[in-house]
Amino acid sequence: MKEYGMRLIDAQNMEEAGRSLAMIGADERGIAKMAAKGLARAIKLERVPLRVAHILKQEMLSLGGDAAVHREVITNGVDTTDVMLLGTVAQLRKLAKKLDVQPFGLKELGRGVSRLLQYTEPPVRRGLDCRGRALIFGERTLIMGILNVTPDSFSDGGKFSHPDAALERALNMVAEGADILDIGAESTRHGYVEVSAQEEWRRLEPVLPALIEGTSVPISVDTSKAEVAEKALALGVHMINDVWGLRRDPEMAAVAARYQSPVIVMHNREDTAYQRLMGEIVSLLRESIALAEAQGLQGDQIIVDPGFGFGKTPRQNLEVLARLSELKSLGRPILLGTSRKSTIGKALDAPVEERLEGTIATNVLGVAAGADIIRVHDVAAHRRAIQMTDAIVRGQRGRCYEGA
Repeated sequence: MKEYGMRLIDAQNMEEAGRSLAMIGADERGIAKMAAKGLARAIKLERVPLRVAHILKQEMLSLGGDAAVHREVITNGVDTTDVMLLGTVAQLRKLAKKLDVQPFGLKELGRGVSRLLQYTEPPVRRGLDCRGRALIFGERTLIMGILNVTPDSFSDGGKFSHPDAALERALNMVAEGADILDIGAESTRHGYVEVSAQEEWRRLEPVLPALIEGTSVPISVDTSKAEVAEKALALGVHMINDVWGLRRDPEMAAVAARYQSPVIVMHNREDTAYQRLMGEIVSLLRESIALAEAQGLQGDQIIVDPGFGFGKTPRQNLEVLARLSELKSLGRPILLGTSRKSTIGKALDAPVEERLEGTIATNVLGVAAGADIIRVHDVAAHRRAIQMTDAIVRGQRGRCYEGA
């Protein structure tokens, strides 16, 4: 039986689908429409009212797609249901247009579907002003170097608390390829004891001026305290990295917005009893985004972090990493921080000082899934590994003409 070289084409977005069609000589005027017909998407909605679920089911079936709902929706045996919209990009775009004239809040849902489809496309090159120092997203993965000025960090506690040692370490990381430096003065390792804002600032104040003046990259301060963030921003730091996603201190979002400081909002919680792991992570990150937006921050000024190692079991951490691409639905730059963490140690049965290879593996997978920034201790090794990963995954798929 002749198979005519039959094979699957793994197009992940409209750009790749369009290139595949162009390679076979398809009419240029029809490529965009055909690409949308050949690219499937599954979009999950949670806790949808029955009347809305019925409308979505009917509309998707009319378009040749489907909407999976709870089996008791047909008998009205549940009050709400999760819905899985199943269709091609073309079908989902048509659904969005049809919802634009529907009641029950469906207009906003349709606009959300349109935004989500756009978020799955390759990122465009764009700049972020970090209070006078620039970051460029969309070209390559950025590397954030970790600098702890704590006496009890799980990895390097006490090594860089003196200003001279901190500056030397910072300059070394920049020379190795760090695009951002993240300075922390309070350990967040398992079982840590929280310090006061006064103590945290006592550790930061001596080292920040030298770092700001002596380096050329944006300086981020890792803190969840608005009082510390205010002093650091007034001194001239460029970003705030909050492991509680602006939710621990009610003044944090306002402080960041007052200085127009980009913020990294991380997912974190006290327990690990999830019902819907990724759904709950995305929902809490949306709350953090809303807090920042309510104060005037917007777009790439809000960077999301899934919180690998925070409020999650080792198994949950690995699940988050395996499904990292789902964070694209937030439409924000994604930061991944796995460096030397205990989940890697458990997977490899390795102490902190022997987790480099495991950390690189997690970050390579993270970049392939859409991470824009990786936060690491070992900058030089990651620069090489991520440069190689970027060469493969950032816009290269389908660019080599087959047969050339």
